[in-house]
Amino acid sequence: MATETKGPSSFARRDKLIDLQKKAQERWEAEKCFEQDAPEAAGDKTKHFVTFPYPYMNGLLHLGHTFSLSKTEFSMGYERLKGKQTLWPFGFHCTGMPIQAAADKLRRDIVGMYGEIYDTKEETVEVKKEEEEDAGPTDPTKFAGKKTKAVAKKGAGNSWQILESMDIPREQVPKFVDPVHWLHYFPPIAKEDLKEMGVKVDWRRSFITTNVNPYYDSFIQWQFHKLKALEKVSFGLRYSVYSPIDGQICADHDRASGEGVGPQEYVLIKMEVLELPECLSNLKGKKVVLLAATLRPETMYGQTNCWVLPHEKDGSEVWYGCYETKTENEIAIIGERSAQNMAYQNLTKEFGKVVEVCKVKGRDLVGLPLKAPLTPLCPIYTLPMLTISMKKGTGIVTSVPSDAPDDWIALMDLKKKPALREKYGVKDEWVVPFEVVPIIEIPYKKEGADPDAAPEMTDLAAQVACEEFKVASQNDKEKLALAKAKTYKLGFYEGRLTVGEFKGQQVQEVKPLVKARMLESGDAYAYAEPEKEVQSRSGNECVVALTHQWYIKYGEDEWRKQVSDHLANNVNCYSEETKSRFEGALSWLSEWGCSRSFGLGTLLPWDKQFVIESLSDSTIYMAYYTFCHILQQGPFDGSVPGEGNISPQDLTESVWDYVLLDKAFPADSKIPKEVLDKMKREFNYWYPVDLRVSGKDLIQNHLTFFLYNHCAIFPEKHWPRSMRTNGHVLLDNEKMSKSTGNFKTLKQAIEEYSADGMRFALALSGDGNEDANFESDVANAAILKLTNELQFIEKTLGALDSMRGGEASLYIDKIFENEMNRYVSSADACYAKMNYRDAMIEGWDKMQGARDKYRAMSGDQGMHKDLIKKFIECQILVICPICPHLAEHVWAQLGNSESIMNARWPSVGPVDNMLVRMNTYFDKTLSDLRSKAEKASAKNAITKATIYIAENFLDWQQATLNVLKANAEAGNAFDKVFMKSLISKPELAPFKSAMKLLMPFAAFTVDDYSVRGIDAFELKVPYDETMILGDSLEYMKGELNLKEIVLEKWPPSDEAVAKKLQPATPGKPAAHFQA
Repeated sequence: MATETKGPSSFARRDKLIDLQKKAQERWEAEKCFEQDAPEAAGDKTKHFVTFPYPYMNGLLHLGHTFSLSKTEFSMGYERLKGKQTLWPFGFHCTGMPIQAAADKLRRDIVGMYGEIYDTKEETVEVKKEEEEDAGPTDPTKFAGKKTKAVAKKGAGNSWQILESMDIPREQVPKFVDPVHWLHYFPPIAKEDLKEMGVKVDWRRSFITTNVNPYYDSFIQWQFHKLKALEKVSFGLRYSVYSPIDGQICADHDRASGEGVGPQEYVLIKMEVLELPECLSNLKGKKVVLLAATLRPETMYGQTNCWVLPHEKDGSEVWYGCYETKTENEIAIIGERSAQNMAYQNLTKEFGKVVEVCKVKGRDLVGLPLKAPLTPLCPIYTLPMLTISMKKGTGIVTSVPSDAPDDWIALMDLKKKPALREKYGVKDEWVVPFEVVPIIEIPYKKEGADPDAAPEMTDLAAQVACEEFKVASQNDKEKLALAKAKTYKLGFYEGRLTVGEFKGQQVQEVKPLVKARMLESGDAYAYAEPEKEVQSRSGNECVVALTHQWYIKYGEDEWRKQVSDHLANNVNCYSEETKSRFEGALSWLSEWGCSRSFGLGTLLPWDKQFVIESLSDSTIYMAYYTFCHILQQGPFDGSVPGEGNISPQDLTESVWDYVLLDKAFPADSKIPKEVLDKMKREFNYWYPVDLRVSGKDLIQNHLTFFLYNHCAIFPEKHWPRSMRTNGHVLLDNEKMSKSTGNFKTLKQAIEEYSADGMRFALALSGDGNEDANFESDVANAAILKLTNELQFIEKTLGALDSMRGGEASLYIDKIFENEMNRYVSSADACYAKMNYRDAMIEGWDKMQGARDKYRAMSGDQGMHKDLIKKFIECQILVICPICPHLAEHVWAQLGNSESIMNARWPSVGPVDNMLVRMNTYFDKTLSDLRSKAEKASAKNAITKATIYIAENFLDWQQATLNVLKANAEAGNAFDKVFMKSLISKPELAPFKSAMKLLMPFAAFTVDDYSVRGIDAFELKVPYDETMILGDSLEYMKGELNLKEIVLEKWPPSDEAVAKKLQPATPGKPAAHFQA
């Protein structure tokens, strides 16, 4: 076992598996088992080309990576066994900001720790000796430094310590301030860890991204030339999530948190302060406005007041800022967070610069008279609301109580509660005279109303909804949420304006029109902020910026339809949920900024001041895999030319067109045609991608981009064929986290459990899009199970000559062989659907159970040697995709000279359903007898059982079965109406006294019908119960702990015994136990 409890001896089983794994991996490498080339001649294209999103190289691979890529690995193992040419290449992603940010953070941390950056290549760092608990001689050739007490307390958040936790030698850490160093350090380690796992990767086809690799750089430049020529790329001002520290857009892969969060666009309503309070007297002469962020500008006709946050929930002060805007002489009162966002949207005088004139307490803003646009009321007043969040919007909220339940209930609270007004110094004239202003009429129908009744028209939707959901105060959050959801949906989709310039028009039509009018008149600003908080990897909170950028025009109608049609008709997503997620992403995904000001990557070929961001240079790289080994070899960075001996400068656009788009051979090519033809042959053989495996979180970006770009650039024959997604993986039912210590790298998991033990547990962790769970106990148990099986196999193979031979004609032989055929077939179906947990249940658990039962039932006559050898062969082939190292070892023990990597899925005969029924009958009967024996022995000691077998059903049972059969043959349903009508069936009239037994019997039979079909209504079982039980008496005696079992026909000759027993029926014996 992996868990150390008794010293080194506790690791013997695991170490045995590790020894087998090393030997297997040495053989595979020597025989180049996973290096696959396209055949010279065109022929049968039974290939399986799989890819996995290349992992980001800012650290070591961990169980999160491993869980997802295990699906790819298991698929490779299965498809090899099915006779396909399989290819799995593996690259390493280095583009973007994560590595750059980590290098910059390390630089800052070192400066904080030591005051300067040391170059370990050129300098010897001398450090003054200080007293330490572990004081010792100092090596003057090593990098050394004294951490301050503050740094020592900083813990795992320190970049230096994080790198040291990855077993990076202390003297090597300073080298990581150079981002390029990461590119050369981590990929080789990842490769070695994956090889230790035993993945079936063709390592000739590996590379790193960015312009450090000139071959990949050329390929990405070609891709973007194609996109631009196809008019899929444009330039302009766009909202994007932006990192102020980095000074550029912060895409999903550049974020420490907030992946998938995009800009949320608002309208900032200018509400002019008509009379300044004393606390703002320094702003006299300025136009002072409160800026309220709204998603519904069309409702501004109904403003009755404005809300501010007087204090935090704990009573602490809330501070608003008074900021200069881009408008001359204008001061905006808003929260600090929104001011930061405005500064990057050209809403201040200088991009990125916030000018704060002064601060003001939230409580001092209560009672300001305001002039608000569109509303007929003037002035309206600022009032207190305690549910405002300063982390969303501006902290200023305009109030439209006619259509916003939050506003209506808050206004009613102030109107009805004088004490509440008094608490916040709210004068009656600021609230009491103000009535709701109706502005939108909607058709409203309450929950539970007659579905045929017409909805009632109302122009006070918020009030109606609050009354319907019984909202009593602002504290009824759940009820308010229901009211809001209903009113907003009805108002937007079915509402019509009853006031203003656009009176009579639908709300969803006038919303953009009202927004445009307010922007034109200067009554509002367009504004955006992140939907949720986003933290960049550089360590700052992101804002939304309005920047000039190159963007890809995802969401374009024709392009989206092309992708949507392919997804619907030609892509296997392995689950409806995954396909629905793709459809959802396609419905909202739109323009995507693809350029950055700096970071690692490829320069935009036509505008080299920009770098292509990390989610945009990773959409068609799967094509690069197909000929990567011809371009480059050895180091991942392309510094050594591959077998084609091609210079990167010779990879012109026309060369790429020839290889990838079947265009004419370029006459000016410096690359020999036969070399390009080989690249072309590799591409055309392996493409399209047959399977792409990924976490579900990439559907919203990478995987959908993957579809878009393939559909744009390549002909349809090269578009992806299937995509399999999964959820995140928990470790022992808790989220993996370095900070809590609940974390495992791939290397650590292999060292602790062995590769096969880890893989066994990964297969059982889960297969759907819900979060899976890697359990340490399961991995430890796997070590025990696999080594126990190995011991059984070695012992059995050594004893084959002494085992029973000849024809395998016994009943138990036939049952066992049929069970093997059954579970090999069911495991096959599970593998084909990529349901690996189920494959292990069918191909391991149930196969093991069938073998154990056969061994126990064989008794003195023993197992048949041909069958048990067949079992070992089938078992080891079926689990080979999951546990290939053990499989390789056993395969050789079976006398095979070739590697199991060249083997084929086991060939088994058809499943005999009658034998399945007979075996199921025996198992259910034994289980029933075991339960009855336990009850009988609890009263008195028992040593004997008489089992009574019935040839026919009782009269009432036969009549019931005939009624049920007739109903099924007529094509009628077994619904509640039918089941209630059984009592009145004339065929059952003679058996009214048995109705208490008849109805449960009918219900059980109907359930059985859903499984077995019409056979459920047969009047006799089609097998010999006496033979089945008679052949297994010795086994049954052992299982039931009895000395004697007698089989007799029902009914018993002793009437007293008959009265005690539930009557036996065909397929369900009765039993009498005796001392």
